[in-house]
Amino acid sequence: VSFTFDDIPDSAATTGAGILAEKGVHGTFYVSGNLVGSLSPQWQHASEAELIELHRQGHEIACHTFSHKKAFEFDRPALAAETEQNFNYFKNLDPAIELENFAYPWGLGSFPLKKMLQRKFRSCRGVMPGVNHGWVDLQFLRAVPLIEPGTDVAAIDRFLDEALNTNGWLIFYSHDIKPSPSQYGCSPALLRHALAAAKRRGILVKSVAETFEYLRA
Repeated sequence: VSFTFDDIPDSAATTGAGILAEKGVHGTFYVSGNLVGSLSPQWQHASEAELIELHRQGHEIACHTFSHKKAFEFDRPALAAETEQNFNYFKNLDPAIELENFAYPWGLGSFPLKKMLQRKFRSCRGVMPGVNHGWVDLQFLRAVPLIEPGTDVAAIDRFLDEALNTNGWLIFYSHDIKPSPSQYGCSPALLRHALAAAKRRGILVKSVAETFEYLRA
């Protein structure tokens, strides 16, 4: 199972990452360079210093579009330039940060752009719910929202059981991690439940990048 965070709010970089650290595991944080340090109506975005600290703690920094525009709003050259802008932003921030995996902003993928993204990234994650098992399209990885109130404890347990029974890869995604989260996030309690429930079932918790390394071993 992988825990991923989109955009990312400062609470994901601090509270969310801290909860993962309690279990000694890493998450994947999909970031648009243009949002770093900015304030949105829902939250304060993580700062450059917080992103560098995430990387140094072993978490994966991964790629959105630089501007956070939807992928289908670009043609191939424009999307290539957009992702390259994100690469360059993070290379300048910390040369050790490598953006290996991508998530479609707003969860909206693009079949016409899939092959171009495949040449740049190991994977592309959407928001189509489900467990990845059997034949898996790495450019349209399924993911389950860790978002309240839409996803509760029972739903988390069902998806974890499905992952266990199918020998599959479950990916959760969220945004802010707060006691009273936005409509896109979840509480620390729900995140802790998901981590504990995975551990009880003996399910490994790895970032997206770590999962690929594990599968290659």
